[in-house]
Amino acid sequence: MKTVVNHYQTPYVTVTKPIGAVCNLNCEYCFYLKKQELYPEKKSPDFRMSEAVLEEYIRQYMSKPDHQISFVWQGGEPTLLGLDFFRKIIRIQNRFNTEGKVVNNSLQTNAVNLDDQWARFLKKHHFLVGVSLDGPEHLHNKYRVYNSGKGSFKDVMKGIACLRKYNVDYNILCSVNRFNADHPMVMYEFLKNKSGTNYWQFIPIVDPLGPANSKVADYSVLPEQYGNFLVEIFNHWIQYDIGKISVQIFDVVFNRFMGLPSGLCLFDETCGTALALEHNGDFYSCDHYVDSEHFLGNVMDLSMQEMVNLEQQQLFGQNKKTTLPAYCQQCPVKVFCNGGCPKNRFISTPGGEPGLNYLCKGYRQFFTYVIPYMQYLSQQFSLGTPFAQIMQHFNEV
Repeated sequence: MKTVVNHYQTPYVTVTKPIGAVCNLNCEYCFYLKKQELYPEKKSPDFRMSEAVLEEYIRQYMSKPDHQISFVWQGGEPTLLGLDFFRKIIRIQNRFNTEGKVVNNSLQTNAVNLDDQWARFLKKHHFLVGVSLDGPEHLHNKYRVYNSGKGSFKDVMKGIACLRKYNVDYNILCSVNRFNADHPMVMYEFLKNKSGTNYWQFIPIVDPLGPANSKVADYSVLPEQYGNFLVEIFNHWIQYDIGKISVQIFDVVFNRFMGLPSGLCLFDETCGTALALEHNGDFYSCDHYVDSEHFLGNVMDLSMQEMVNLEQQQLFGQNKKTTLPAYCQQCPVKVFCNGGCPKNRFISTPGGEPGLNYLCKGYRQFFTYVIPYMQYLSQQFSLGTPFAQIMQHFNEV
């Protein structure tokens, strides 16, 4: 029997996979495609959230005490479900919103299915859209391809054009891999001039070849390579684009200097409050831990709040802090990194202690480099100094 360790309502968010791992692309580095193997009895068309599961999920999620409820729809590729599925989502949300809560929806997509009809719907219902885009065509198409091997870049850009046409709010999720990480300014200038949005996330691709294995797939970004990538982009941003472009990891450091939460779970001391819901209602500890070991239950049998409060899940969240190596505890940039995401803690410290983040060298390089810049930026921001004046200062030093 699973044990509930508390009865208060632990805050949580859910990443929902209404079509499981089914996708119309076959990106070489995608960690989620293989999750179809959890359900060997199903074929691809069967990975579709039933109306009963969808309704129960929305009912429970809407019952959270928060005044603002945020739904996150991911995959696989959620647009494969079609617009009628998402119209149904809106209807069910409206039906259960009896207390006048603010309901937000976000959609993570590869954008290749987006057209005028999709864009009108997303605009009408105020969806925030996250689009996966790995840079200009020759960089994006290295790994983000169809099953045929054909690159997806042109179709992604057509989808983005539809979002821009209807003024849909969207941001860019850019995977940083071993191929595109050598071209930071090519990436930066492309996103700045061609992506149509000033909100970007740079997500490092890390894929170990086995449990407790320091070897990684050859598309994985190298730690020093990722550090160099971030530093070079930061140098340009700090001189020319403060207040114009939002880069998620830069925002994390700025938030720390302003005494605010990081805003990103992988840099918090503990985790365990961002869970994943599969197409059939199965609930897992995290989007990156959708496996039998981290299965919590099913929403048709238990409430999500009960599962969040399970001892298993509470320990999962606390382990991020309690298993942090002594090497990390003494690190001068621990306040920014906190060991990073547990999924990447599979190498050993210089002293042989297990549990060091694979990206440690890159994180340490980046955070150490930006500290004096961010310290000055946060001080001047608090004084109300215009961004143009701050950037002028950085251009002169």
